Amino acid sequence: MLWALVRQFVAPYRGLLAVVAVLQMVSALASLYLPTINAAIIDEGVAKGDTALIVELGGVMLGVTALQVLCAVGAVYYGSRAGMGFGRDLRGAMFHHVTGLSAEEAGRFGTASLLTRTTNDVQQIQVLVQMTCTMVITAPITSIGGIAMAIHQDAGLSWLLLVSVPVLTLSNYWIVSRLLPLFRQMQRLIDGINRVLRDQLSGIRVIRAFGREPVEQARFGHANQALSDTALTVGRWQALMIPITTLVINVSSVALIWFGGMRIDAGQMQVGSLIAFLSYFMQILMAVLLVTVVLAILPRAAVCAERISEVLSTTTGVTSPADPRRPSTLRGELTLTDATFRFPGADRPVLQGVSFTVEPGTTTAVVGSTGSGKSTLVSLLCRLFDVTGGSVTVDGVDVRDYDTEVLWSAVGLVPQRGYLFSGTVADNLRFGKSDATDDEMWEALRVASAADFVAAHPEGLAMPVAQGGINFSGGQRQRLAIARAVIRRPAIYLFDDAFSALDVHTDARVREALGEVSAGATVVVVSQRISTVATADQIIVLDDGVVVGVGTHASLLVDCPIYAEFADSQAIAVGDAR
Repeated sequence: MLWALVRQFVAPYRGLLAVVAVLQMVSALASLYLPTINAAIIDEGVAKGDTALIVELGGVMLGVTALQVLCAVGAVYYGSRAGMGFGRDLRGAMFHHVTGLSAEEAGRFGTASLLTRTTNDVQQIQVLVQMTCTMVITAPITSIGGIAMAIHQDAGLSWLLLVSVPVLTLSNYWIVSRLLPLFRQMQRLIDGINRVLRDQLSGIRVIRAFGREPVEQARFGHANQALSDTALTVGRWQALMIPITTLVINVSSVALIWFGGMRIDAGQMQVGSLIAFLSYFMQILMAVLLVTVVLAILPRAAVCAERISEVLSTTTGVTSPADPRRPSTLRGELTLTDATFRFPGADRPVLQGVSFTVEPGTTTAVVGSTGSGKSTLVSLLCRLFDVTGGSVTVDGVDVRDYDTEVLWSAVGLVPQRGYLFSGTVADNLRFGKSDATDDEMWEALRVASAADFVAAHPEGLAMPVAQGGINFSGGQRQRLAIARAVIRRPAIYLFDDAFSALDVHTDARVREALGEVSAGATVVVVSQRISTVATADQIIVLDDGVVVGVGTHASLLVDCPIYAEFADSQAIAVGDAR
C-alpha cells in the first residue's frame, strides 16, 4: 500500500528523481574511488618516497572529493524538492478528497482523525521519501561497489563481509518487526489526543462554567501519558539500532585489523591495501546503517500510508451522475415522496414515509420535538445526504440526477450553527457570492439585521472575524450566516433553526426583511419557536421521524394534538400569531 501511494504521487517528479539518482551514483562512485587512491599514495608514494606521485595523487584525491561534495549537495537539493513536492501534492489530494466526502463518510472517520491523517501522516511519508531520495539510492551502490572494491584489494578478508553484513541486517530486522504494531498504536493515540484537545478548546467556556478544569486536565493527561508511554517504548526499540550497529562495526573493524595484520606479517597484503579494505568495509557497513535509519521510519510510514489510503479509497455517496442535469435556472419547487432515511447500521430510520410539496413563492415551516428528524430533513433537501427510500425532487427532477454544483448553487442554507470562517465579514459574505459588491453586501446585512454592528466597527466590511466567529455573540454569528445565504439570492432558502439565537423582535425584523427578498423563492424554515413558524403558508409537524400533521397554524391547532400541545407549551394562541 505504501509503495502504491508513493508511486502514484511521485510520478510528476520522475525527472528530478532521475537527476538525484545520477548525482547519487556519481557521488557514491567518487567515494568508492577515494580509498583506492589513498592506498596508492601509501604503497606507491609513501613507501617508496616518491613525493611527486604523492602530490599528483593528492591533487586527484582533492578533485574527486570536490566532485563528491558537489554531487552530494545537488542530490540533497533536488531530492528535497521532490520530497516536499510529493508532500504538498499528497496533502492537497487529501484535502480535496475530504472536502468532497458527504457528512456520513466524514463522520465515520471523525474530524480529529482526518486532521491527523492530512498533516502528521502525510509528513511521515514525506520524510521517508526525502530520506529515500537522499540516502537509500546511495546505499546499494556503495554496498555493491564497496564489496567489489574490497575483494579487488584483498579477497582473503572478504569472508568478514559474509559474517558482519548478515548479522547487522538480521538484528535490525528484528527491531523493525517489533516497531510496526507500536507505530500503528501511536498514530491512533495521536488521533485521540487531537480529539481531546479539540473538545477542550471548543468547549473551554463550558468547562470553566462548570468548574471541570481538573477533570479535563486529568482526561488530557491520560491521553498524553498514553501517547508518551508508547513513544518511549518506540524510542527504546529505536535506541537499540545505533548501539547494535556500532557494536557490529567496531567488532568487525577489530577483527579486520587483526586478521589483516596477520596477512601483512605473512607478506600476503600491503599496508595501503589494508587501509583501503578497512575504508571499504566501513563504507559498506555505513550503507547498511543508512538503510537501517530508513527502516526505523518505514513501519510508521507504512501505517500512515494505510490510514491515508483508507481515506482516499472512500467514495462519497453524494456524487453527480454520469449524465447530470444542468438547467440554466431552477424554479425551486420541492417535492418529497415517501422519503425515508436511515443511517448505516442504525436500528430504525430517522425519517420514514415523509411526503409534502413546497411551491415557489411560499414558506413551509417544519416543527417537532428534539430528535424528530428536522435537521436530517433539511440535509435531504439540499442533498447533504441521499434518501435511502422514496425520492426528493426539485422542479420534478430527482436531486440525484442534478449536477451537485448546480443544485447547491441554487440553495441558500443557514445551518443550526452559524459557522464563520477566519478573515473578514466581507470574506464570509463572499462565500455566498464570490463577486459580491459592497452595496450587495450591505443590503444582505440589512436584511439580516446585521448592518448596525458591522457599520459601528471602524473597519466596516473589513471587520475581522476569528476562526469560528468566536469574536461575535451567538446572535451576531447567526445574522451573518443569514446574510451569507441571502446575498446569493437563491431559488431555495433553507433555514435550519437559524433564528434560535435571535430575540423575538430581531427575529420578526429579519423575517419581515426576508419576506421582501425571497418573495418568489421557496423557503423552508425549521424552528422550535412557534412565533417564527405561525405565519408560514404550510407547517409540517414531525414526530419521531413521521409526518403527523400538515396545514396552517390555525388548522393544526384544531386538527393536530401534538402541534396544539407544542403551541400551548409556549403560550401561543391563534390570535397571538403575527
